[in-house]
Order: sequence, then structure tokens, then C-alpha cells
Amino acid sequence: MNKPLRYIITGMIAGVLLISVFTGGFAAGYLIKEELPADFLSAPTAPTPSPETAEATPDELDTLFAPFWESWQIVHDSYVDQPVDDLKLMQGAISGMLDSLGDQHTSYMDPHQYTQANSSIEGSYDGIGAWVDSTGDYLAIVSPMPGSPAEEAGLKPGDLVIAIDGEDMTGIDGDLVIRRVLGPAGSTVHLTIHRDGESEPLEFDVTRAHITIPSVESELLENNIGYIHIFTFSTKTTPELRAALEDLLEQGAEGFIVDFRNNGGGLLNTAIEVASEFIPEGEVVLYEQYGDGRRDIHEALQGGQATDLPIIVLINEGSASASEVVAGAIQDLERGQLLGVTSFGKGSVQNWIPLNNDQGAVRVTIAKWLTPSERTIHKIGLEPDIVVEITEEDIEAERDSQLDKAVDILTDLIDQE
Repeated sequence: MNKPLRYIITGMIAGVLLISVFTGGFAAGYLIKEELPADFLSAPTAPTPSPETAEATPDELDTLFAPFWESWQIVHDSYVDQPVDDLKLMQGAISGMLDSLGDQHTSYMDPHQYTQANSSIEGSYDGIGAWVDSTGDYLAIVSPMPGSPAEEAGLKPGDLVIAIDGEDMTGIDGDLVIRRVLGPAGSTVHLTIHRDGESEPLEFDVTRAHITIPSVESELLENNIGYIHIFTFSTKTTPELRAALEDLLEQGAEGFIVDFRNNGGGLLNTAIEVASEFIPEGEVVLYEQYGDGRRDIHEALQGGQATDLPIIVLINEGSASASEVVAGAIQDLERGQLLGVTSFGKGSVQNWIPLNNDQGAVRVTIAKWLTPSERTIHKIGLEPDIVVEITEEDIEAERDSQLDKAVDILTDLIDQE
């Protein structure tokens, strides 16, 4: 199976077990504000209260919280299993408060979970080697990587991880489940798997390995077309992309296909740097819109190597967050066309704010991003200029119809130059 095709046959992806869970435990699909070492961001000064609470008198606040304290007392007086755990009640109250916002990316982590998720990972990983989706009720195997321990053990696309080392994963945050799967090379992780069509759970012992995957791969295709596949937006991406562009241009590339399929995102700074290789200096790449009305403007940087050559950008359901930032800018500024299917639709920025006295942390969506034409695509996605779907027939024939179509279109554009 050719390399481009093996990464896109899965259809939808929200995370990459080995290369997208980096710098603080985020799975793919997150646009992260700053770079290492703390993409959770250190706790800022206390946020300004909303007008409703800032202007409330103590008596008004007492009235507001009276039902809470009444419920608290009822539990202590009447619940059958006494004594109740006040700490769990408090943590549950925080979780419920954040859940009520209806934002899947705003949540609470207790101290143990936060400690696990805050360990820094970068560059390469010890794990099983699988593309995963962490957005469902259970961590889903989207596709084992070719030649990986996951593939050798017999894991298949669609498998759900329902237990790890005998511990039930029901209700556990997907990012933390990923952390449990990761571990030292040579060690073994026992996975209990639900697989459609099987009446009973399946058991797998998978020996972890050290796997290093580049964030960028490239090659020169026919008709002097440079093909660049960007897998994630990490600290390695920009230098690898610049080296790839320089090499392809030296080989005579006259246009580029930039592949963001199944790229779940990453660092915001890296997204700006990647966009700057294809967008002229000073052009708006994105706007960050905050809840208080403030707006940050991010513009393309100087020094881009391919700011005047024709480009086609490949996107699919797994193109999310930072990849949508770059693709949206290229589309809005008419620097190139998007080809494929509608992207994931993740257009928000999260900030991890540790609570005082090691009481865990709150992840809060602090901003939404807008494309240069001020489109919001959160929960909407980017619509491609040219819709091309990967069919079952394509998969069986090991044919990448999206890439093939991009080559045809870009060849025509180059001939017109």
C-alpha cells in the first residue's frame, strides 16, 4: 500500500497515539497556545469575574448558592452510605459545573489525573504504534501503524479499548487512557478490546516499542510536483518542513501538494510558521477571538519559500485545529484550493489552569479562532473547493483518488504558469 493512502483510509481520526500526544498530554485535535515546556500554560492571574458575579453582593451570592448548600446538607443528612466523601463531592461539583457549559474541551482533572496528563512528551514515543480516536466513550483504534507492535499483536481499526491491565476504562478521559497505553519500550500492556461482531471482549498483550515518526515526509512526484505530508504541528515540524521545501525546490518543484489528512493539530506557533511558508509576509493567517471581545491578529512571517507557487491542500475528517488554521488561511487568501472532504471542525484554544493547593486543574476554552475572512468553523469544518471521497473500491485497489486528483489539477495549474 502506498504511503499516502495508508494514512487516510481510516476516515476519521481525532488523535495520534505516538506523535500527537505531545507537550503536556494533549491528543490531536487541540490548538495549543504556546510552546514547550507547558502547553497547559502556567496559571495566569485570576480571571476577571463576569459582570453578573462581579457586581453581585454577598447576599445575592448567598441566595445564588443556597440550593447548592441545601443539596449538600441533604446528602450528608439522608444519603444511605455514610460518611460521604466531601472531597469527591467537591470535585464532582466542579465537573458538573464545567459540563454544564456544553463545551467538550472544557473540563476538570483531579490532582492524580492532572499529574499524569502534565508529564511532558516530545519528539518520539514508547508505545504500541496506533492512530487513535479519543473523543468517544472509549479510546478507539483508528488504524495500527504499519509494522507496529499494535499491528503485530492483531489490533484492528474500530477496536475499542475497554480496559487496560485489567482496569476498566469506562468514564476515563480519552487523553488519560492514551497515557496508560504509552509506556517504556520493551514493557507489555494488556488491552481488553471490544470488537464489533465478537460476542466477548478480546484480550491482547502488546509489547511496547520506541517509535520515532517524522512530523513531515516529502517526495518529488511526476510533473515536478512536490508532495509534502505534514502529520502534526510540533516543535520539529517547522525545521523539517523548511528542509523539505528547500530540497524539493532544488529538485525543480514547480508546485506543491500539502497533505493535512488526519493531522489533528498541535502548537499554534507552529501553525503560523507553517502557513508562512506558503502565504506572503503580513497576510492575516487567523484571528483569535476572546470572550471579553478582545482579538489577537496573527500574520504570516517573512521568509516563506513557496509563497508564489501553486498549491493544493488535502483535507479530510481527521484534519483538525492547527491544520484547519493553515488550510483555512490558504483557502480564504486564495493561495490554493482545498481538496478532499469536510474537515473536523476544531477551532478553539484551551488553557489549563492549575487550582491552588494541588487540587487539580481546570481546562477552559479561552478563545475561538477565525479564518482571515472571519469565518468560524468550530463544529462546522472547512468545506473543500473540490470534493473527492475515498471509496471502498479505492481502498481495495490501494488507490489514493484524492492525491491522484490533486496531481491532475496541479499539473494543469503548472502548465498554465
